[in-house]
Amino acid sequence: MNKNFLYQFLRKQKLAVLATIAADGSPQCALVGFAVTPELEIVFDTVSTSRKYANLMTNAKAAFVIGWEHEVTVQYEGVAQQLRGDNAQAYKRVYFSAWPDGPEREKWPNIAYFLVHPRWIRYSDFNPESYKIEEMLV
Repeated sequence: MNKNFLYQFLRKQKLAVLATIAADGSPQCALVGFAVTPELEIVFDTVSTSRKYANLMTNAKAAFVIGWEHEVTVQYEGVAQQLRGDNAQAYKRVYFSAWPDGPEREKWPNIAYFLVHPRWIRYSDFNPESYKIEEMLV
């Protein structure tokens, strides 16, 4: 397994389950639309009134489960940062290419964008004819 293989798989996906950690230490999860960069960074938007926003501002650790069709998934752990200023524009373009309605949400007063840098990724294919489980430290 290499970066390009994972990138090709991830860019075909539209949704992920995002897990974050609340201030009291409890886990919380949400379904998010996302995009991925060739460096396997995940970009997503949310509103600043959401639980995930508050959680990530307190504890930047994030985990995702991506894909589930045909018993193929990616587990992904990383560190999130809120995108702001000039740095945000390039990543927003990546996100908007996957989500053409994204520029409409960009007008919302409480919209926020996050970039997640991968730390650990596991690709799992449980199909008997293509069985594969591989991990990658990034």
